[in-house]
Amino acid sequence: MENREIAQLLAETADLMEIAGEDPFRIRSYRNGASAIEGYPERIEDILKDAARSVTQIPGIGKGLASALEEIAQRGSFERRDQMLERYPPTALEMLKIQGLGPKSIRLIWEHFRVSTIDGLERLCREQKLRTLPRMGAKLEEKVLRSIAQYRQSAGRFLLHFAESVARELAEYFGQIHGVEKVTAAGSFRRGKETVGDLDILITGPGAAEALDRFVRHPRVHEVLGKGENKASARMGLEGLQVDVRALPEESFGAALQYFTGSKEHNIGLRNRALKMGYTLSEYGLFRLEDEKRVAGKSEEEIYTTLGLEWIPPELRENQGEIDAAGQGLLPCLIATKDIRGDLHMHTTESDGRATLLEMAEAARDLGYEYIAITDHSKALAMANGLDETRAVEFARQVRQLNQDGLGLRIFSGLECDIRRDGKMDLEEDALAELDFVVASVHGYMNLDASEMTDRLLAAIECRHVKALGHPTGRLLLHRDGFHFDFERVAKSAAKRGVLLEINASPERLDLPPPLIRQAQSCGARFVISTDAHHPKHLHNMHFGVATARRGWLRAMDVINTLPLAKFEEAVGGTRDSGR
Repeated sequence: MENREIAQLLAETADLMEIAGEDPFRIRSYRNGASAIEGYPERIEDILKDAARSVTQIPGIGKGLASALEEIAQRGSFERRDQMLERYPPTALEMLKIQGLGPKSIRLIWEHFRVSTIDGLERLCREQKLRTLPRMGAKLEEKVLRSIAQYRQSAGRFLLHFAESVARELAEYFGQIHGVEKVTAAGSFRRGKETVGDLDILITGPGAAEALDRFVRHPRVHEVLGKGENKASARMGLEGLQVDVRALPEESFGAALQYFTGSKEHNIGLRNRALKMGYTLSEYGLFRLEDEKRVAGKSEEEIYTTLGLEWIPPELRENQGEIDAAGQGLLPCLIATKDIRGDLHMHTTESDGRATLLEMAEAARDLGYEYIAITDHSKALAMANGLDETRAVEFARQVRQLNQDGLGLRIFSGLECDIRRDGKMDLEEDALAELDFVVASVHGYMNLDASEMTDRLLAAIECRHVKALGHPTGRLLLHRDGFHFDFERVAKSAAKRGVLLEINASPERLDLPPPLIRQAQSCGARFVISTDAHHPKHLHNMHFGVATARRGWLRAMDVINTLPLAKFEEAVGGTRDSGR
């Protein structure tokens, strides 16, 4: 069993314990254990098999969790989880994904109606029975029904970083097979879409046929959907991600990669262009209509070139004007991960992070960054141990001291400051003035009407200490849609005031969405790509934010943290109220 599957068992047990209203300390221990295991570089099962080692050496794993891990390795579950599943059916976990319901609400629904499924919950709402429970009403019923509809639309979708982990695992697996030459992930994953429905893997070389045989025998394949001479399909892991593996001849690899990468609309546009030029295009190659002779197919580049186009980066293949731009030589030179020189949104143990200021700084330095900003939460997020004015000023002093010690990168003192409902900042201005980089974010009151939310964001942008607007729509992928507001007004105001719009690289957010990135760019706004890291390993998520920026057609010059340190300091230094 892989680490993420073990972590999932622990996290789900914590969810069930929370529904049962059990001791918060024990719940937190399971969550911390799940987080530690998911990010641990070695396989937990390998450590358990080594008599000379103990999983208790892993931070966050005590004797109790160690015993649970032994049970999981032996039989795929553990006693505490079994006990919880006797009290609540596993379908209750799915209800946690519905906005408006928390563990207490789910427990109440179960106790009164013995309902633990999405279908049953929908029936309660339509029969207006949910409103009969304490602290629930007609508005909550409406909200739950909307959330159920949204959830069903996203069912069967997977976050980008999960798909990446599966793709990496299979690439290593297939790479061990003699005769396998190329292993490439295609589909919406290669386009950098926020979520994927399945994963396409293309393989070439004389070992490709053996790879298909090995794939259906992979230890994490739990359902084989089909297998032929050139393709095998299966569902992998507890999550059930469908993976399609295709064996290809070398001469068709480029055509197949193009075909299985582009969106349906992009591929239609490309095929229509081919027909007008006397060709037919398929996953097997580009052929002349008059004599069916193959003219391209070995690489994507030769297909696009033969069609009179620049090679189109995968992230742009959505039929959003990229084909015309490629025909005119007008595609932008897109930003790349190597262009990023600093990360400007991260958290430490000072609030809800899992590493100290020094540990985060050293991890960022090891990635080659020239600068970072430490932006712990403000006091409004009490559950995250947010900083008040006194702690924020003291923390800024610690940052200045650390800079004097010479770490090899510049640390900017910062804060992710909550935007209150009235648009005012969560900390007083004299405290904010002590900080180098303030990110203003919304974490509460997300159900305001569009007009009130717009005014709230515009007021925050007016604060002279605010440098960036964090995760601007507030969305959580597969869980919560963004809040409603007049985005164009906010983007124009941000551009005018010099406030950056964040592209949050956390795989759960990837906020801003690409259509809004393009809209904001047309308004003259500039951007910052940051990871919102709560652990050193999260710093490695930067490439997800870069992929999102690329899908929004951004260049390096559009993103402020591509600037070298001296120019970055000049760009964000001082306040923006001069001349007002």
